Amino acid sequence: MEIGKLKNEMLGEIVLAEIKPIREDILIRPSVGEDCAAIAFDDFACVLTTDPITGSGSSLGHLAVHVCLNDIASSGAEAVGVLLTLLCPVGTTKEAIQDVLREANKSANAMGVEIIGGHTEVTDAVNRMVISATAVGKTKTSCLVRTSGAHAGDFIYLTKQAATEGTAIIAHDKENELKCVLTEDEIESAKALMSAISVVPEGRIGAKSGVSAMHDATEGGVLGAIHELCDASGKGCIVDKAAIRILPVTSKIASHFNIDPYKLIASGTMVMTVSEQKSKGLEDLLLASGIEFTRVGFITDEPKKILKTVHAGGEVEFEELLAPEADELYKVV
Repeated sequence: MEIGKLKNEMLGEIVLAEIKPIREDILIRPSVGEDCAAIAFDDFACVLTTDPITGSGSSLGHLAVHVCLNDIASSGAEAVGVLLTLLCPVGTTKEAIQDVLREANKSANAMGVEIIGGHTEVTDAVNRMVISATAVGKTKTSCLVRTSGAHAGDFIYLTKQAATEGTAIIAHDKENELKCVLTEDEIESAKALMSAISVVPEGRIGAKSGVSAMHDATEGGVLGAIHELCDASGKGCIVDKAAIRILPVTSKIASHFNIDPYKLIASGTMVMTVSEQKSKGLEDLLLASGIEFTRVGFITDEPKKILKTVHAGGEVEFEELLAPEADELYKVV
């Protein structure tokens, strides 16, 4: 099988098909595009998510915490705690383990979250450090936001820019190679994007403004995230590629490695759908918080996902937006 997370079709066939619902208190169950589970406790819901970090050799603690907190935020919930599993190859020093845990704890505490448990071991089952995080959050049941909640006619918004996480990871892990195509300032600006991968603020704003669905963009990039949100909602979309913001340094890195920045891992971007009536409220709150955003398209009843591209000569091309393949990051790291 190919490297990276399972394709959606394969996920449905060999994973989701084996999971059978049996409890009435499960509010959100596993499905394509849904990153969180939710369990009812009277008027409140406990929201949970889990993710490993496998595509980066640096900033493991920081990434593990924020990737999970982003999932919790996309459900409209408040994160409370994180559990970490750290698998270390033979020969790992105690200092290396301490560095990862110190970084993870600093990142969690900065977001008002505690490390509440986990597991740490040295094993010959891995050839480099692997960290997996599970985050726990809470919200009122009535305030839950699902990836599957988009409606036809909803506007699609993206916060910040595409490929934030991927740009930062590549700049950290391939810094020496990039010195031939980027200036020192460009490399440092790309590495600094590691501090911009949280979407917790926009998650709070989305829940407050009444968005219909949210999904944080991770593997598969912004286009993959939009596709997954539409799949989860049983809807289609029309997306204007030109409206998706790409930083110049990201374009240079993508060009050098011959990868597609729209399909590069993109923690730091929240995909939001909202009705036209509520869209101004969302925009006003994002502007007041200093969070950049763009409206990139809209949801359709027709299940086909369409990507609109305007070429340099003015020619307009419409193509089907296909399900995400293996993330572009794996072509580099």
